[in-house]
Amino acid sequence: MTGTKIVVLEGDETGQELLEEALRVLAPEVIGLELEYPRFDLSLESRRATDNAIVHEAAAAVREAGLGLKAATVTPEGAGDVGSPNRILREEIGGRVIVRTGRRIPGIVPFGGVHAPISVVRMAVGDAYGAKEWREGEGEHEAAFRTERIERSICHAVAEFAFRLAEDTGAKVFGGPKYTVSPVYEGMLKEEMDAAAARHADVQYEPQLIDATFALLVASSGDPLVIPALNRDGDILSDLVLPLFGSIAGSESLVVGFGEDYVPTVVLAEAAHGTAPALQGKNVANPMAMILAGAAVLSYAGDDANQAARAIREACLEAVADGIRTADLGGHAGTSEFTDEVIRRTRSKLEVWEAL
Repeated sequence: MTGTKIVVLEGDETGQELLEEALRVLAPEVIGLELEYPRFDLSLESRRATDNAIVHEAAAAVREAGLGLKAATVTPEGAGDVGSPNRILREEIGGRVIVRTGRRIPGIVPFGGVHAPISVVRMAVGDAYGAKEWREGEGEHEAAFRTERIERSICHAVAEFAFRLAEDTGAKVFGGPKYTVSPVYEGMLKEEMDAAAARHADVQYEPQLIDATFALLVASSGDPLVIPALNRDGDILSDLVLPLFGSIAGSESLVVGFGEDYVPTVVLAEAAHGTAPALQGKNVANPMAMILAGAAVLSYAGDDANQAARAIREACLEAVADGIRTADLGGHAGTSEFTDEVIRRTRSKLEVWEAL
């Protein structure tokens, strides 16, 4: 995938502040590339004012450009409100897979001896999310029902992407759904995992039931892992995996859509964290996850952009290793100070690489 345009989806509270920090790093004078950044206001106020029309417009722009960078947004709790924009975005850009990777942050002690990266590759649509729900009966006899749905093409996308990611990173494909209890429904994903294993025979493959996956996760800490999962299983698993590394600050989240042969055609990146309203306006929030999200989407914009993305990623981790850390990582650097350091290091790396 190559592109000269990254669609920017603005958000709420600290999420929007951190997006602006990431865009400072993606500026032409830093990365040496002239990219366009058309912007759409997906703040709660804008979504309410347009009755989510702005979300549909933004989704169409991301689908056309193929690349998007999104700030964290507020999801209101009221049943009659505009809800989360994420479901609309995932469905309308053709997102099939969500990828979240936990990785070591230099100088931050992980839990349970985990040190190798762990990527959770989950369904972006279907399963428990968007299921039809209803209740019947009254009092003690009241019963609740839900009708869930997964599709073969989504299962294929999750499995194929997981094995390709493992192939590229030297990881093992590990885990899976509860296919013994649910051979028809959850077994569909397991069938596609087995088929992908046959196509990628050089990739280590250790299928496990989802409950065993949770139990064995820390015990398997020596190997880089890629874990394919159903939508809700993967959502819960991500919330466990990312904090194992001591902080979610080093984790970005990608929604990926595919064309023929399951080659990515659209990538929407964001930080794995929320809007952190208590930190708004204080210049103390950690921008690293949002900066890494910018680097992740940049890596899909062509060879030159991929080099700039690598420089940004290295600059972030090296800055932390050298003690430039925000308060959540035990340091004293402010939000803008950390970004300034990443910018300085990114420029320096790109200048050195060009000279070489």
